[in-house]
Amino acid sequence: MKKLFIPFLLLIFLAGNTFSQKEKNEKSYITIADSIVKTAMTDQKGYAILGDLCKIGPRLSGSENSLKAIEWAMAKMISLGFDSVWLQPVMVPHWERGKTESAVIVSSNKFKNKKLAIAAFGGSVGTDLSKGITAKVIEIHSWAELTTKKQEVKDKIVFFNVPFDNSFPTSFPAYGKNVGYRVQGASEAAKHGAKGMILRSITSKNDNVPHVGVLHYTDSIPQVPAVAIGITDADFLSNALKKEPELKLQLKLSCKTLPEAQSYNVIGEMKGTEFPDQVIVIGGHFDSWDKGDGAHDDAAGCVQSMEVLDLFKRLQIKPKRTIRCVFFINEENGSRGGIAYGEFAAASKEKHLTAIESDRGAFTPQGFAVDKDSASFLKIGSWKNILERAGISWVKQGGSGVDVSYIKNAKCLIGYVPDSQRYFDYHHSANDIFTEVNPREFELGSAAMTVLVFLIDREGL
Repeated sequence: MKKLFIPFLLLIFLAGNTFSQKEKNEKSYITIADSIVKTAMTDQKGYAILGDLCKIGPRLSGSENSLKAIEWAMAKMISLGFDSVWLQPVMVPHWERGKTESAVIVSSNKFKNKKLAIAAFGGSVGTDLSKGITAKVIEIHSWAELTTKKQEVKDKIVFFNVPFDNSFPTSFPAYGKNVGYRVQGASEAAKHGAKGMILRSITSKNDNVPHVGVLHYTDSIPQVPAVAIGITDADFLSNALKKEPELKLQLKLSCKTLPEAQSYNVIGEMKGTEFPDQVIVIGGHFDSWDKGDGAHDDAAGCVQSMEVLDLFKRLQIKPKRTIRCVFFINEENGSRGGIAYGEFAAASKEKHLTAIESDRGAFTPQGFAVDKDSASFLKIGSWKNILERAGISWVKQGGSGVDVSYIKNAKCLIGYVPDSQRYFDYHHSANDIFTEVNPREFELGSAAMTVLVFLIDREGL
């Protein structure tokens, strides 16, 4: 009996010690998490860096501004003292908007010469600039209606008037419901003989600012010009068509696609002191559409990712594992940067432990979505008490991000999820400027990602 009793006491003793160590670690981690939050929120260094980046302006892939921003980013990472900084070459699409974008009602009793607020979708073909395209407009509210009215579409401009669905408690499902019209609408309309396509902007904001984004043409179908129209003018056009169904619109666009251009991912890292071949990637996409200055989408995500490394340095935290910041190029119209880094990761002898993406704007932190590997999900969920110190209220299984999805050999992928209610007020539009970024929300996001990276670095996955 005594022989059995002694090992039993030993097990209790060891379990007690283990539990005590876990408690000690959690208290220590909470202290460090609080320091991370306090430093980020007080210094607001990342927010100031974001302001400098946004002065360059929009960063569409292949543009001169994009290359200026890449040079800026490399210099900034070097100045912050990262252990290694380099550029990864990537060939990217090169589309230019040009200076001419106009939509004018030219045949009408009441509305003649009315100009509408429009902007071409990325990748759209242009028009003859002297004559443009002049045609009647047909209003369509769904794919089903397009099929029903396909005989009426020939030689007309199809106006997809599909409102943003505000019935969802979060905004991304509404965007997902409508984005297909942007991506495929031009080809679906042209399939039935349309001369052009207009889409009600996919936005939650009731203003007259067009929201753009990429479209995809189908090779076997003629390419027709496609534009977004501001919400106010979308409503105006809908009402005008009810009064004058025969009115005509003249569309002129100077946009064009040029040969592919040389570009780069920007990469900086802090080398791990114990497990340098285990890599934690954190990043966002560095390109933006050519409206506004791409502050929320996705300059903020990139600078927050860069600030993760800088907060480690400011707080003199030596990482056990290598922490790598990647500014992915060309997410908006090709994902070439994500593909290129994924190929690099697959060929590397390094172990990509995880990859975290920030590409949902710089709003108040809410949670982390964990893709793949249920064990990692459970472990990250066990850190809830610590993550709450930086405003994170949940960890759920879900999608991570476009660019990190190409890192196929990562153990798990994570998406940083801030509040989404205002994101589509700004998304892909001239509204997306630095002054619309709140410094406290931005910095709390930087802190939340830093706390998560710290915990993964210390505990592994």
